[in-house]
Amino acid sequence: MKYVDEFRDGDVAAKLATAIAREADTGRDYAFMEFCGGHTHAISRYGVTDLLPANVRMIHGPGCPVCVLPIGRIDMAIGLVLSRPDVILCTYGDCLRVPASGQLSLLKAKARGGDVRMVYSAADALALASKHPEREVVFFAIGFETTTPPTALVIKQAQAMGLANFSVICNHVLTPSAIMTILESPEVRDLGTVPLDGFIGPAHVSTIIGSRPYAFFAEEYRKPVVIAGFEPLDVMQAIRMLIRQVNDGRAEVENEFTRAVSEDGNLKAQALVSEVFELRRSFEWRGLHEVPYSALRIRRAFADWDAERKFGLAFQSVPDNKACECGAILRGVKTPTDCKIFGSVCTPENPMGSCMVSSEGACAAHYNYGRFRDIPVVAEPSAVVV
Repeated sequence: MKYVDEFRDGDVAAKLATAIAREADTGRDYAFMEFCGGHTHAISRYGVTDLLPANVRMIHGPGCPVCVLPIGRIDMAIGLVLSRPDVILCTYGDCLRVPASGQLSLLKAKARGGDVRMVYSAADALALASKHPEREVVFFAIGFETTTPPTALVIKQAQAMGLANFSVICNHVLTPSAIMTILESPEVRDLGTVPLDGFIGPAHVSTIIGSRPYAFFAEEYRKPVVIAGFEPLDVMQAIRMLIRQVNDGRAEVENEFTRAVSEDGNLKAQALVSEVFELRRSFEWRGLHEVPYSALRIRRAFADWDAERKFGLAFQSVPDNKACECGAILRGVKTPTDCKIFGSVCTPENPMGSCMVSSEGACAAHYNYGRFRDIPVVAEPSAVVV
C-alpha cells in the first residue's frame, strides 16, 4: 500500500489525517460516495469521519445486497415457503430479518410453519438437497458480483449430479449498473449544495470484476474512482487519493487495493458466471427503483434449477414503509439520522427497513457504533503530532 513507505513511524492514521487536511483545499468542499457497505461499516466503526476536515464529506451509497433487495423479492420467497410444505428455503442469515409485506419476514414465516433455514454458503443448500431427495430445496441467492460465482458453481454441480430437487431464486445484482444510475440521477448528482466528486470503489466486488469496468465512469462522467480495501487506513488513503485527483482536475481509476485487485479481475470466476447466468433487462433495487441490465437470471440451459421458472414465481413491486427513509439513504441523498424512526422505533433488534438489518447497512453501522450521538472525539495530543 502506498502509505506504508511514506509513513513508517508513529500513528499512521493520525499522519494520514494530517496529510488529508493539508491537501484538501480549504476554499472548496469535497463529497465522496463509498458504494460498498463494508466501507460504510469501517468508516463508522473506526471513526474515520472524525479524522477528516470539515470540508470533506462521506456519503453512503447502496451498501450491501441485503439493503437493496426490494420487498417484492422477499415476498416471493415467503409466498413459496408458506404455500408449499415440501419446500425447504435456504438463505443467508441477514436475509431472514429483512422486513417484507404484512409485517412479515422470512424469520417470521419460519415461525408460521415455513421450513426456512439459514446457511453459510450455497454449497450448504446443495448438500441439504442431496441429503433430502424427498424435499424441494430452494436457495434464495443474494449478492453482488462477489457471491455470484459460488451460486453458479452449485447450479452446475446440481446439473452434473442430476439433482432435480434443488433450485435457486436468483437475486444477484451488478455494481456498475447501480453506479451509472446514481450518476444519472439529478437528485444524486447534486447532493444539496455539494456535488458528488468521486467514488470509493468496492473491494471484494473488484477482486472478481477487476478495475477495468470503472473506467467508463471516470471517462464518461468525469468522476474519479479509487478502489480501496476495507481496513480504515485503506479508506483514508483512498480519500487522500480522491482529493489529489480532484485538486489536479483528473478523473481516473486508481487501485489502492493492489494486494487483491487486478485490472482484469478473476477471469475464471467471470467465465463461470457467464456460462450459468445472463442479464435481466431490468431489476428493481430498493431506493434506486428499476435499473436496466443490473441483475442476472439463470440461463435456459439450466432452467430446471431456476426456482422462478420451476414454481411459476412472479415478482410484484411493493412500496417501502412510508415511515422508513431507507430508499433515500441508499441513494445517498439522506443520512440515517434524517429518518424520524431511526434509533427509536427502528433498531437492529426491531428493523423497520433493510438498512438496519445488515451490519454493513448505513443505519446499522451508525446505530451500532454511536455515530448518531454526535459525541465529539478528542484526540490525544500525541496523535496529531507529525
